[in-house]
Amino acid sequence: MLKQNFQLKLSHKLSPQQIQLMKLIQLPTQAFEQKLKQEIEENPALDIERETEDSYEDEFQNEYEDTGNENIDADEINIDEYLSDDEIPQYKLQSNNYSADDEDSQIPYAGGVSFHQNLKSQLNTFSLNDHKFSIAEFLVGSLDESGYLRRDILDLVDDLAFTQNIYTTEDEVEEILIAIIQNMDPIGVGARDLNECLIIQLENKPKTKSIDLAIEILSNSFEHFVKKHYKKLLSKYGISEAELKDAISEIEKLNPKPGGTYTVTSKITDQIVPDFTIQIIDGNLELSLNSRNAPQLNVSREYNNMLKGYQESKEKTKSQKDAVLFIKQKLDAAKWFIDAIKQRQQTLLLTMNAIMDYQNDYFVSGDERKLKPMILKDIADKIEMDISTVSRVANSKYVATPYGTKLLKDFFSESMKNDQGEDISTKEIKNILKTVIDEEDKRKPLTDDKLMQKLKEKGYIIARRTVAKYREQLDLPVARLRKEI
Repeated sequence: MLKQNFQLKLSHKLSPQQIQLMKLIQLPTQAFEQKLKQEIEENPALDIERETEDSYEDEFQNEYEDTGNENIDADEINIDEYLSDDEIPQYKLQSNNYSADDEDSQIPYAGGVSFHQNLKSQLNTFSLNDHKFSIAEFLVGSLDESGYLRRDILDLVDDLAFTQNIYTTEDEVEEILIAIIQNMDPIGVGARDLNECLIIQLENKPKTKSIDLAIEILSNSFEHFVKKHYKKLLSKYGISEAELKDAISEIEKLNPKPGGTYTVTSKITDQIVPDFTIQIIDGNLELSLNSRNAPQLNVSREYNNMLKGYQESKEKTKSQKDAVLFIKQKLDAAKWFIDAIKQRQQTLLLTMNAIMDYQNDYFVSGDERKLKPMILKDIADKIEMDISTVSRVANSKYVATPYGTKLLKDFFSESMKNDQGEDISTKEIKNILKTVIDEEDKRKPLTDDKLMQKLKEKGYIIARRTVAKYREQLDLPVARLRKEI
């Protein structure tokens, strides 16, 4: 039986504008610039770096609701709300007024040929008939960016038949791989695994006793070598520690990713653009927002002129009214976007100011031991914002300091107590753990139990499993794999 009834329910729902604002806050500088460019392209009512007119400077305080489905009569629109006679745009009155020439926003590009292009050009130096050339070219295209052939020969034979209409055998493909591909530069390309890659490189070096021993170890005792079972290698080959050390030294000189030299040069050079800059002036910390995060936006002159023309015309045609409705939608979107940019700037500065104040001792001295334990809630409580907002700001933003460019989230860490009951940052413990490992005797590296004892002697009482966790976070292997001869 169907029944109708009323039910009251409270719910919290973010508006589309709030969601967009959260996304804007999360964007780092370069991604924000792309979003800004996209918005300007999609909304002709937005203009950037225009110094003649500004239309929305006194309207930011208005609340916006989703009016996309409302029926609006053009005669009801107050045109004066969209026009302004201000001679000085608001952005000129801001304290952080940067010149467009302050920074170079160009990202450098690396030149040169790519890894695969280089290999294909080398194929022309071999005497190959059309059939073998096509197979060799297919093999080159099958290599990954590190220079390895990760696919089975049988799969390659099938692909050649189905996709290239080239019929061949496993033996012929392997022969071309070994005789042609594995003799290309850089030496080591075309290998099917790390072991083969290292052996190929060693075989192309002038023969010495150390190189012969290195080839023997990789060919017949690769597992012992990887796991650093040096005693087993000494016993198996009847050699001295000095001879084993020389052989290992030859292996350590090799390139495990021969294709990497070329793949890097074909990509855009990585460049970190800091979102904030902290300077020490007369002993005081000064924070500034990257000017690329503070664009000068205003409404385009053309749209202002169109509205003025509509306002001044005595007879308003249907096409003019339709145009005004369209203009209003674009102006509302532009007005909200300018407001969102302003809120983004305020949120970034407010959050970074709180972080700078909280970690004042570090920013003044640069001593990482002075970093205080700090979690997202500490900053969220200080600026009276939600933890998720702080997380969005900290997760992908960088700050330029006198001690280098740092990722904001690196300043956050949990706290632990030392033997004196003082709160210390887990980051400080990790730095001390790394120092202890760096200074250990590599012939007898310290186990996690012994590392725990070392930290205890320094006043940091933590469990062995916590030591293991911190060691893994530092990307440091277990004691056995840190052993050297």
